[in-house]
Amino acid sequence: MSEKKISVLDGFKAFLMRGNVIDLAVAVVIGAAFTNIVNAVVKGVINPLVGAFGTQDLDNYSSCLQGPCVADPATKEMDGIEILWGSVLSAGLSFLITAAVVYFLMVLPMAKYLARRAAMQAAKEGVQETIEVSELEVLKEIRDALVAQRGGGSAGAGGPDQER
Repeated sequence: MSEKKISVLDGFKAFLMRGNVIDLAVAVVIGAAFTNIVNAVVKGVINPLVGAFGTQDLDNYSSCLQGPCVADPATKEMDGIEILWGSVLSAGLSFLITAAVVYFLMVLPMAKYLARRAAMQAAKEGVQETIEVSELEVLKEIRDALVAQRGGGSAGAGGPDQER
């Protein structure tokens, strides 16, 4: 037997041309651009809204774990250990908004479309099976009628469903 050998370059080219890599690259680029939009909304709208209800912008909320947490103006170093939990909360909000938009604008409509398409395909296959079954029944009836005409009413030793 002779097997056709595929070179590494040909395999890589086939992998790239399959479409999955290109779709993934487009998704990453769109996702990165969309993340910038969501981050801008969080920083430009949500953080100031929190600041309006609270005492400061969301990124400025922090707690001091150890020490006085005062910045030295000369060295610009922080005395103590500061936990910037406002920045973490802001990043969490950005993630939740991104996930919600992706789910409601992309995943949910695609799932509904695929379910509708699968239902149509199943209905189409169901109709096809019904047609095939009914054709089979008609052919059996024709065969039985021909056997009855030829044999004077007897279907033979094996009955009407006997294979010939």
